[in-house]
Amino acid sequence: MDDSRLVPLSALQHYAYCPRQCALIHNEQVWAENYHTAEGQLLHQRVDSGVPETRKGIRYERGVSVSAEQLGITGKLDLVEIDLTTNDQKPVEYKRGKPKIEDWDRIQLCAQALCLEEMRSIQVNEGAIWYWEVRRREPVLIDAVLRDVTLRAIAAARQLLAVGNTPPPTVDKKRCKGCSLVDLCEPDRFRNDKSACYVSHIFDENKLFNE
Repeated sequence: MDDSRLVPLSALQHYAYCPRQCALIHNEQVWAENYHTAEGQLLHQRVDSGVPETRKGIRYERGVSVSAEQLGITGKLDLVEIDLTTNDQKPVEYKRGKPKIEDWDRIQLCAQALCLEEMRSIQVNEGAIWYWEVRRREPVLIDAVLRDVTLRAIAAARQLLAVGNTPPPTVDKKRCKGCSLVDLCEPDRFRNDKSACYVSHIFDENKLFNE
């Protein structure tokens, strides 16, 4: 696989959640629906289908296609809010669930901001995530810390998709329960298969001896 391939923005959220999930979806083209994914698909269809409009000095652009070739990412933004007075632009991502402690969703949002910055030669300082389950909008600062986390996630996801390998499942079994791919991934079976660890150990030893 060509490592210059543009990585979908959604792959960054998948990678942050579980690198194995990311590889299964984007390398092996494996997908399965459950209630949560179906509801999420419906939510995004409703959001993306809206036409641009302006209210009280704010322009709302929906379903905005973006890319940042320098970073190697591309995708579609649910919503971009543009302050017509200051030209401040804010990406807004819609999620089916509820706010999370982890950075999974914020990484995807920050990557959207990076795309806007590269395409439109602007500085994006803030975005927002609308969580449907709790009907609440969470502001997100696009600060240096989040940018660094996001850039590292982009580099790691690009490497994963370029190499084409599928890593083992995450050690956090709670994530597996909520994943639509759990039956196809078979994380428990993989965890019980000691041969994978053995092979990995062999490769680590070979690398050590060849250095």
